[in-house]
Amino acid sequence: MKVAVVKYNAGNICSVDYALRRLGVEAEITADEKVLRAADKVIFPGVGEAETTMNFLNAGGMGRLIKELHQPVLGICLGMQLMCRHSEEGDVDCLGIFDVGVKRFVSLKHEDKVPHMGWNTISQTDSKLFRGFTKEEFVYFVHSFYVPVNDCTAAVTDYILPFSAALHKDNYYATQFHPEKSGSVGERILQNFLDL
Repeated sequence: MKVAVVKYNAGNICSVDYALRRLGVEAEITADEKVLRAADKVIFPGVGEAETTMNFLNAGGMGRLIKELHQPVLGICLGMQLMCRHSEEGDVDCLGIFDVGVKRFVSLKHEDKVPHMGWNTISQTDSKLFRGFTKEEFVYFVHSFYVPVNDCTAAVTDYILPFSAALHKDNYYATQFHPEKSGSVGERILQNFLDL
């Protein structure tokens, strides 16, 4: 199985690569269009700022490419947000794979810290990403912006308000949390993606 990790102007790619190696997968980290199109699975991770990253993706044609992929694609954290229609972070139009906007967390109580950082539970639906899960599981988050619950929501977390912890539409899957930093639960999610 050929797995490609999209190489672009965003961090966290190495930790995704390490997580895949723990599962016995040697992924190719690449920005090469031919390699990405030929891969069996594509992972689109990211830590960074939406506007700067979208400008980088659009300038090099990577944004168009990601929207044209037909194999299973997994967006992680910023990758998930960039797969949405628009982000309040920089007031920027994104890829539009998921027809929903990304919003900034607004702290309602003193104990609600932004960014949302640390472990929290997800309540999942019947998405194939969560095959074998029977209860709420803890995963690791780091984010200041969120995707509201919508028709593509595959898992929900409640922090300040309920928001989409995961999305799914057609061949596109995405998680707001970091499976590569979520221990055995995250490894199971990555394995489920690889098994699609």
